[in-house]
Amino acid sequence: MHLRHSVRAPILDEGERILLCRLVIPHPAEPVIIWAAPGGGIEQGETPLAALRRELHEEVGLAIDGTLPHVWHQKVIDPGHTAGHDGVVNGYFLVRTTSFQPRGATSDVQLAAENINGLRWWQLPDIVDYHGPDLFSPRDLATPLPALIAFGLPAKPVRLGL
Repeated sequence: MHLRHSVRAPILDEGERILLCRLVIPHPAEPVIIWAAPGGGIEQGETPLAALRRELHEEVGLAIDGTLPHVWHQKVIDPGHTAGHDGVVNGYFLVRTTSFQPRGATSDVQLAAENINGLRWWQLPDIVDYHGPDLFSPRDLATPLPALIAFGLPAKPVRLGL
């Protein structure tokens, strides 16, 4: 089985807002919009935290030092989920920071090539009460995010659904 290994960062500011990337995934019927934590694939020879530092710099312009707590773990087996792979394994590492205007080192054209066409700070109630056509990744983000905010770091990474 050929799985894509990637890292993502739920980035929370002092107001407990989470920064999410707007992904526009091409689909034969119509594009699918997914809001996901910044991050991406781990390159050959790269550690997960090195990959996350690189991705956060490229996508949102955030520089991270030191280690980050691994809070969530997700494994999705679905050949159609990630092109060229049978699925994906995502490690989620928590970043707490003061609010900032996200602007990565990567150009809009380069971000669009990775299906990213926007960034937004979301309030927890806006995610929990959302009933629009866009999706969140993970789909059940409205469950682990309130627990993370209310109870802090889990003793071990929480397993997430799709």
